[in-house]
Amino acid sequence: MMTGFRLNMSPLKEPLGFVKLVEWLTAIFAFGSCGGYSGKNIISLFCDDGRNETLDADFHYPFRLSQVPLIEGNATLCNHSVPTTHLVGDSASSAEFFVGVAVVCFLYSMVALLVYLGYMHVYRDSDFGPIFDFVITAVLVFLWLVCSSAWAKGLQNVKDATDTGGIGDTLALCKGSNVTCEVTEFASMRTLNISVVFGFLNMFVWAGNAWFVYKETRWHAQKFSSQPSPARQQVPAPI
Repeated sequence: MMTGFRLNMSPLKEPLGFVKLVEWLTAIFAFGSCGGYSGKNIISLFCDDGRNETLDADFHYPFRLSQVPLIEGNATLCNHSVPTTHLVGDSASSAEFFVGVAVVCFLYSMVALLVYLGYMHVYRDSDFGPIFDFVITAVLVFLWLVCSSAWAKGLQNVKDATDTGGIGDTLALCKGSNVTCEVTEFASMRTLNISVVFGFLNMFVWAGNAWFVYKETRWHAQKFSSQPSPARQQVPAPI
């Protein structure tokens, strides 16, 4: 197949190639804004004797919060003995699923662009290429919908587990005592919110791309070739 390589940049001027380039870029933003995240919340404990204690809640991708220690070893806080405590929750499955779909789309977009720019003459002369491209594109539209919805729910779980209410439910010290627990410094989750936006944006971009890929298949060609031409319609004889 390498002997048939013919570099042609014109597909990038067509919706079929240009949208694929957009998909490549949006996939990078999707997994980049989620996969490299690391944040820290500062929890302040206001003791009944007027003293203050602070705790750090460090969390990062893939957000296995149940493995993040909030208190390591037996510690004394506000004159109370507190055992080892971890954050509550695990959003690893949704986060890794989201990043995995984004990486697959990133790689598939690169391969598709290589085919469009170097083997478009082979792509359009065969039935297999456009049909395979259309099926994969339709599957990826569905995967973007599922993974973006799952990650949006997983991100909300991370926010709930690391805010004041979630920390208060996790620390036994904050229950039934005169100790007040409050998150006084929040980690910025702007990039994680952006990742969700790019997830749904990718779904719409890939859905739009599915139409342009469908137009390359023989199904679209057969649909129009089967329609009768107005010039061939029989005119009824005058009575």
